[in-house]
Formats: sequence, structure tokens, C-alpha cells
Amino acid sequence: MNNKKLSRLLEPNLKLYFLCMGLFCLLAMTVSPPLAAAEAVATVALYVYFNRANQKRRQGILQYIDTVTGSVDTASKSTLINSPLPIMVFRPDTGEVIWSNENFLQLAGVREHLFEMRVEDAVPQFPVQWLLEAKQECPDRVVMNNRRFRVYGSLVRAKGRGGEQNLVATTYWVDTTDADELREKYENSRPVLAILNVDNYEDLMKACADTQRSAVLAQIDEKLTTWATAGQGLLVKTDRDHYLFIFEERHYQHFVEDKFSVLDTIRDIKVGDGVNPTLSIGIAKDAESMEELYKNANLSLEMALSRGGDQAVVRGKVDFAFYGGRTKTTEKRTKVKSRVMANALSELIADAKEIYIMGHSYADMDAVGAAVGVCCAARTMGKQARIVINLEHNASQAVLKKVRALPAYSDVFVSAGEAFLKIQPGALLIVVDTNRPDLVESQQLLETCNKVAVIDHHRRAASYIENATFSFHEPYASSASELVTELLQYMVEPTDLLREEAEALLAGIVLDTKHFTLRTGGRTFEAAAFLRRAGADTADVQRLFQNDLEDMVSRYDIIRRAELYRGDIALSVIPQDGVDRVAAAQAADELLMLKGVHASFVVYRNGSDVLMSARSLGEINVQVILEALGGGGNSSTAGGRVENATPLAVKNRLMEAIDAYFES
Repeated sequence: MNNKKLSRLLEPNLKLYFLCMGLFCLLAMTVSPPLAAAEAVATVALYVYFNRANQKRRQGILQYIDTVTGSVDTASKSTLINSPLPIMVFRPDTGEVIWSNENFLQLAGVREHLFEMRVEDAVPQFPVQWLLEAKQECPDRVVMNNRRFRVYGSLVRAKGRGGEQNLVATTYWVDTTDADELREKYENSRPVLAILNVDNYEDLMKACADTQRSAVLAQIDEKLTTWATAGQGLLVKTDRDHYLFIFEERHYQHFVEDKFSVLDTIRDIKVGDGVNPTLSIGIAKDAESMEELYKNANLSLEMALSRGGDQAVVRGKVDFAFYGGRTKTTEKRTKVKSRVMANALSELIADAKEIYIMGHSYADMDAVGAAVGVCCAARTMGKQARIVINLEHNASQAVLKKVRALPAYSDVFVSAGEAFLKIQPGALLIVVDTNRPDLVESQQLLETCNKVAVIDHHRRAASYIENATFSFHEPYASSASELVTELLQYMVEPTDLLREEAEALLAGIVLDTKHFTLRTGGRTFEAAAFLRRAGADTADVQRLFQNDLEDMVSRYDIIRRAELYRGDIALSVIPQDGVDRVAAAQAADELLMLKGVHASFVVYRNGSDVLMSARSLGEINVQVILEALGGGGNSSTAGGRVENATPLAVKNRLMEAIDAYFES
């Protein structure tokens, strides 16, 4: 059958030609019988000739194919037997070894052939699933007789003795032990660079008597030296409050497992007036050059300081890792910095052709208050600013209603789509109350602008707005409205602020401080006093927080579902959809009023996603807990979103994150 098919492929199809010649012979008989006879003889002669020629050609081709096939079979057999690579052929379904070459026998340490053995006998725990999944390489190294191998293979179907189809796997073993050891040696010897910074050096010096300063600094130096000894590296003091530490990557895991205990060791040093030193560490690894390593270490240190200090931040090849940072942060910014930042922002506003102000999605009173404050600064400088916000979906309807009624704000509020269509080159985008690009009102607008300013008080996460032209980021502040109010003190007069603008800013501060009970410092009350002088009415601000009966019922329904976890954490999970985000946040606030509760979490469904709202009195850092689930915020107020999940599943993940927080 195969020969006939091959013949049809190789023989030229001349039947049509001979058919035409036969027809010519028949037509010639009507004209000249002798001519027709001559044509018939010629046709028959040609047919016989071409038929014999085709037979010879077919025989030659078949003979050539047989020769090539035989050569290939011989070469294949010779390759299997004499291959420099160890080869094993087996049945993956039963584990029966069919054949192996001499090199494999030597590796396996078996004197005789493995015909009656199983794969597990020669190579314990050898995986075969990758072969059944049609993969050509084993995903993991295979260890045999203290040697590591990269195994390649293929799977075919072969007829068994009874005619059944069996799976047969052929595997090729490449010894990678030396290469792996060389790679591990290279990876272990790569440099890791750490920059250590004493966060509150100035406060320490003020709290110490002149005779104690040297002793305190000596304690810090001693504890850092003792800690660095495990890294067998080089620790150098580069400034009065800065240290440079270089060590090999082989020791990095020790510091990770130790959870950078030097943070606690430094914090335990006792200094007068209740001041304790804190340490921030910026670490870089997996860089291509020393220059990049040093740059990444500085970036890590900046990240640690922007998150409140007293922690270690590690910059790897693609992401950040965070350790520590669980203590309550203290106020560290100065009026000098606020004045410098106010001057810089004034210059940016003066040079901008257009000004757009944008907060986070589902803007709350703090985001709106901060945006209104920046809008006032721009108006005072003779610039028209526009606030990008979704007027339908936000958590600040009361403030917006009051501000939008002002003639000066008749055309200030625009949607994200409208702003994207109108924005021109050279426009300035000011982002308030968030530093994460995935949380802004419009990511498209953020990516469009080349000049971006950021004003925020949340602790910086792994993803943040990079390359900002202006960044006023203070995690020690109570709110973005407080930061904007500080800037306004150097940019406008109290009389320049409209009463409604001052009340919007004060409402933002009241919201994030929970009526001046959480995360408040001296600067918070100074900002509130400035707004009070600008005309803010505290009674009117309080009315902005009033709810209707339906919202109150919804809030108390959330509280009713709460249960205690680990004795001092209130956890409320609402499985059904339709929970108002403001009601959930307010419920989380009120759960802190329960006796003995130090932190509260509200988990609720929002469409196909699950939202989380977390609050704390300060003892528990809820930002660190929700960061494990992709959330963010600050130590006492945080939130997060988990896409395509159920509230029950998120609850379980949240409890695991809480357990991990306390265990570490």
C-alpha cells in the first residue's frame, strides 16, 4: 500500500498525454490509415518506454530511501548506545525501566542492567508528571548519588507485545553539579549594601546632657558593630548619624531570619526624657553594578523614612521587602521644611499653564479638603485650578455640596474623562491624599502629565508615584488637609481663605484624627487654629458628619456582626453586597469604642471585589497587616481591596495576616 502511494507521488502523470495521442490516432484513420498506424506504433512505443523508465526510477528511489532509513536507524541505535549523555528509557505509567546506556548505569551505581527494576529504585522520588504534560525539560534539578542533573525527555507511544499502545519515555541526563555550585558561589558572594540612619539624632542630642552624648553614641556604635559581626562585612560610619554596611549575600538570609533585630536593640537604649533612638535601614541587593547598588540602597532608605522610620526596607531586583516599622511614629517635620516646600509649590503653580488637582478614587473629606486648599492657593496666585473627582461616587457629598455652591467653584470640579480631553502640554497635576498610582482618581491622567506634585501623609507602599517634580510626603502628619494647611500658612493670608474652604480643610483633619483623638501632634492643633482664624465654624464642621437614619442602621448592623479575634481585635464580616463604604469606615471607628479593643477590621463585598476598612488606637499597626493583602494607609487607619474574592476567603487571609503580624 505504501509503495503504491509513493509511486503516485513520484511518477509523472502522463495518462492525459497518451489519451490525447490515442484520439489523434482515431482522427487520423479518417484521413490516412497508414498515418494512423504509424502514430499508433509510436504511441505504444513511447508508453512502453516511459513505463519502464518510471519503474527504474521508482526502484532507485525506494532503494535510496531504504538505505537512508537503515543509516538513520543504525545512527539512532549507535547514538543511544554510545551517547556521552546518560540515557534511560522507561514507562512513566508503571515506572518500569526498559533500557539504559552504560553511562546511566555508572551514575546510578548499578552493575547490571535495570531491566527488572523500577525508576524509583534507581532514582528515588523522580518526577514524571512533566513528561505526561508534554514538557521537554524537568522543572527541577534531579539529585542522584550526590550529583545534580537537568533532565530532558520526550514521550512516545509504542506497541506492546500484545499489540496494545504503551507510553514510553526517553530521558537524557545532563550533569549540572559543577555549574550549579559555581552559580551558587557567585550568588552567595554578590555584595549587599546597607545604609543605616539614626532617625532622631537631633532629638537624642537635645535629650542628653553634654556628658552623656558620647556614651549614648558609643552604645549605638557598639550595638551596630555587634549586629554587623554576623555579616562578616565592612561597617563604616560615614557621618554622625549615617553608617555604611557592605557584606556578602550568603549572610543576608541570617539577617532576614533574625528580622533585623538591631531595630529593637537600638530602640532599647535608654536616653533621658523618654527619648529612645530609632534606626532606619535601606538595603540593596541583586544589582548589576556598585553604582546601582548604592542608588537602590538610598532609595530603600528614603522609602523607610517615608514610612515613618524605625524599619528596614530591602530593594531587590524588582520589588521591595519591609521589616519592622510597627512602632508608633512621632512628629519629626519642621516649619523650615514646610516653608521651603511652600515656596517650591508656589513656583510650580506660577510656571504652570494649567493646574489639575486629583485625590484618590472614592474621595473622602480629607482628599476633598486638601484639593480645595490647593485650589485656594492657586486662585490667590491668579491661576485657575480644576479638581478632578467623580461627583457621583465619593464619600464627601456634604462638603462638595457646600463648596460647589460658591461662585468661585462653579466650574472647578471636572470628571476624569473631561480633564483628560482638556489637558494641555505643560499642565501641572497635583495629587493629594495618596501616593499610589493605582489608587488615584484617574491613572490615565496621571500617566499623561509630565509635571506631577504629590502631597500625602500615608506610609509609602512598594508601588508609589515615581519621579514626581514635587513631593511633600510626611507620614507623621495626621492628614493631607493638615499638610496643605501648613503650606497655606506660607502662601496665603487667613483672609484669602473662604469660610467654606477653611471648613473643608478642618473637616479633613477631623475625619482622619477621629475628632482629634488619633495621630494628633502640636502641628495638628496649629493647623486647626489657623483654619479657625480663617473663619471655620466647628459647629458647621460637625454638621458635615451627620448621617441619616438609614446610614445609622446600616452602621450598627455592621457592628452587630462583629466578633473578637485574639481577644482585642474586633472583626466584622458582611457577606452580602450593598454596604456603604462610609458606613463601613464609621463602623470600624465605633468598634474601637468597645472596651479592650485595640484594633478593628470591617470586611464587606463590593461587586466582585472585597473591601477592607481597618482602624487602630496605635498599639497595633493596621497598615502593616493590610499591606500583606495589598492594602495600605498608616498605622492607625488603613484600607484595602481584594479583587475577585469572597468576604469569607478574605476573612481567613486577614486572620492569617494578623497571626503573622503578632508572631513576628
